[in-house]
Amino acid sequence: MTDRIPVTVLSGPLGAGKTTVLNHVLTADHGHEVAVVVNDMGDVNVDAEHVAQQTDLGGDEEIVELSNGCICCRLRGDMLEEVGRLADRLEFDYLLVESSGISEPIPVAQTFAMGYEDANYDPTDTYELDTMVTVVNAHSIWESFDTGTALTDHQLADESGRVPEEVLLDQIEFCDVLLLNKCDLVPDDALEEIEAVLERLQPRAEIVRTEFGDVDPTSILDTGEFDFERAQAAAGWKHELQHDHHHDPQEEHGVTSFVYQRDRPFHPERIASLLPALPAELIRAKGFFWSAGREDVAMGIDKAGTSVRAGPSGQWLATLPKAKREQFFAARPGLEDDWDDEWGDRMTRLVFIGREFDEQPLIDRLDDCVLTDAEMNDDWDAYPDPFGRSEDRRELALSSQ
Repeated sequence: MTDRIPVTVLSGPLGAGKTTVLNHVLTADHGHEVAVVVNDMGDVNVDAEHVAQQTDLGGDEEIVELSNGCICCRLRGDMLEEVGRLADRLEFDYLLVESSGISEPIPVAQTFAMGYEDANYDPTDTYELDTMVTVVNAHSIWESFDTGTALTDHQLADESGRVPEEVLLDQIEFCDVLLLNKCDLVPDDALEEIEAVLERLQPRAEIVRTEFGDVDPTSILDTGEFDFERAQAAAGWKHELQHDHHHDPQEEHGVTSFVYQRDRPFHPERIASLLPALPAELIRAKGFFWSAGREDVAMGIDKAGTSVRAGPSGQWLATLPKAKREQFFAARPGLEDDWDDEWGDRMTRLVFIGREFDEQPLIDRLDDCVLTDAEMNDDWDAYPDPFGRSEDRRELALSSQ
């Protein structure tokens, strides 16, 4: 047993119902004295005002408002300062944090689980992260399935340039509990399909259906489910890449996935032309690829709903000094299995997750992007590079059709 104060963090896009869930928990009989941190991107924290109006929490000491920024980046230090001030009073035994709709969950979890180097207060002395919860809007997802539109109702990019669809997938892929809210607006058969998609995206999380944010507090309080390493490794695309699972789409409500792997590079212009035209039925695509002429760096693909990004994302082991490579080989013996005498670990390995789509045409189109025998003898440095060569390796955003 620990005497540290447990913490539940609520994530999810704008309009999913996080504040409604929070209000239900605060007014329920769960036996806890709860303090609340509410984060809103606006100058005025509307969510915090709503919580205060709907519950008997109205004093400055019970609700902490963090506005005009996200607790995953700009306001991390401010959040720690405030939760440290709350802890000094020790008049509560549970902390609930509602993050903004575009807050990334991993930095928030790191803040509570490991602290933050730019802050004087160490939360791990007082708090213990208990549960990461993501609230998703079942109706928005259902509409996106029918129309091919975005997975969220809001598509304004945050300060980093990431759109809410990308953040939503991060929120889904890094959580312990998924609350599928607004289920009253969606037919039962569609809910089953949505759940099948969520299970593929995040196989570890418990999925709980809710209407009007009405959740049993025991589903998200005192679960003891949070484990940073397990949560970080739980994303469905990571599982697919590691295990090469190939599923019969008829068995799971039309949800399918496959891994595409080739040991030759893509022609940079052909793959750059294909990415914006990936099938609308694809919900997630993730992985790395080899772009001819960029042997210095691995390119990454990140498709979340209608948003697609591609660009430099990491370093090939083949580019490292021999001593450093040997360290990697010693730590992970399997890395040498696919090592090529000429090209090392350079290759393409992508996972695609979608619903009701025929994978073979996509495989054929990807294969058309791979260098031909004749092109393998070209001067690859003469190829145009659509992905850029910026020193900070910013991703190139592509608009999905």
